[in-house]
Amino acid sequence: MQTRYDSAPTFDAFVEAAQANKQLWATTYRLARVPDTFVERVRALPHMLRLLVLNEDWCGDAVNTLPAIAKLASLAPDRLDLRVLGRDANLDLMDAHLTGTSRSIPVVIVLGHDYVERGWWGPRPRDLQAWTTGPGQLLDKPERYREIRRWYARDRGLTTLEEVVSLMEDVAAQSES
Repeated sequence: MQTRYDSAPTFDAFVEAAQANKQLWATTYRLARVPDTFVERVRALPHMLRLLVLNEDWCGDAVNTLPAIAKLASLAPDRLDLRVLGRDANLDLMDAHLTGTSRSIPVVIVLGHDYVERGWWGPRPRDLQAWTTGPGQLLDKPERYREIRRWYARDRGLTTLEEVVSLMEDVAAQSES
């Protein structure tokens, strides 16, 4: 996994190379706000963790979640590093992280200091995912996606940050025991 991680682009390089939604990616990152509590929690981790994200530039869920995670990594570079891999070019890795039978992205893979996978998150915050696969199925696709966008606009990445930071804390606690 280390070779794959080391060869993956940084978030900035991913955005620079984006073919779809390049301006949206850049704007979402620029506007992302990470509360100090999340930064403090990441800085309290006992060692560096690496996040390897499976993604594609066209993904609406990713453009609403990944910039907040990338901003967090930029605020705690001594404890967190983030790289982005294309889902379609890494189907073996994607197929090991399916949501049911779906190749849903983004998938955030937490790697320990030894580059061994310790856990993963994705493709959406739990409550939104439950709504999308449950009651949201009653809506037609355009209305369902409008509601998903509204949810992300209200949430501003906070639920994603909470879930990903909690996962990283769990990973750190497991490595200490």
